[in-house]
Amino acid sequence: MNTNTTGPQRLYLMQVASIPQRDLPIVCYLVQTGDGTNILIDSGLPLDIHPPAGMPMPIMGKNVLEQLDELGLSASDIDLLVCTHFDQDHAGHHAEFAHAELIVQRKHYELARSGFQRFAGIRSQWDDPALHYRLLDGDTELLPGLELIETSGHVPGHQSVLVRLPATGPVLLAIDAVSQQTAFTPDREASPADMDQETLRASTRKLLDTVQREQVTLTVFGHDGTQWNTLKKLPEFYS
Repeated sequence: MNTNTTGPQRLYLMQVASIPQRDLPIVCYLVQTGDGTNILIDSGLPLDIHPPAGMPMPIMGKNVLEQLDELGLSASDIDLLVCTHFDQDHAGHHAEFAHAELIVQRKHYELARSGFQRFAGIRSQWDDPALHYRLLDGDTELLPGLELIETSGHVPGHQSVLVRLPATGPVLLAIDAVSQQTAFTPDREASPADMDQETLRASTRKLLDTVQREQVTLTVFGHDGTQWNTLKKLPEFYS
């Protein structure tokens, strides 16, 4: 449990869109610390959406900027933007956050910058020249009470997030390393959206170990509609 009064104090979950046919929520997160730092995790779908082949068109809700506005915040109030990866449902509004420092794994950033086709469709969002990046090499304590966990497999350099809250305790945001609770097993199968099954399994085992070692009280899976219906969403929060 986090007893550091300057560390994370609130965790907001924001649903920006959904794909009802697949029971998939599309989400972002906001962490607020006791010293007034605002940390956004991902930025949701872009306005110009291009669903992957075979995927239905998402139903849009309030985008990340509209949801921040509900808390009295604007893009310029975000200090850090954690980029878990550059898939379009996670990086669609990055260019709005030029005042923030964007945090991404180096190998993911370099793969994207190399012209990797998967991330090319929204390159204007994550590769805007006004953006300021900090590149990481592996697991990193971003600040006391908030850790980034390198979890490749879905894509190289994907990162999950561990947030220690004063009342709730440790919360693991698995993001797309484990998008469904049913896949949180050591010998899981990869989905068509995952790039490397063996690396994905290794990352899943790493997160299973994290849950046990850190006594995680809540694991939030990246696109699990069944779980999402049970969770607090903005304006409610975990503290």
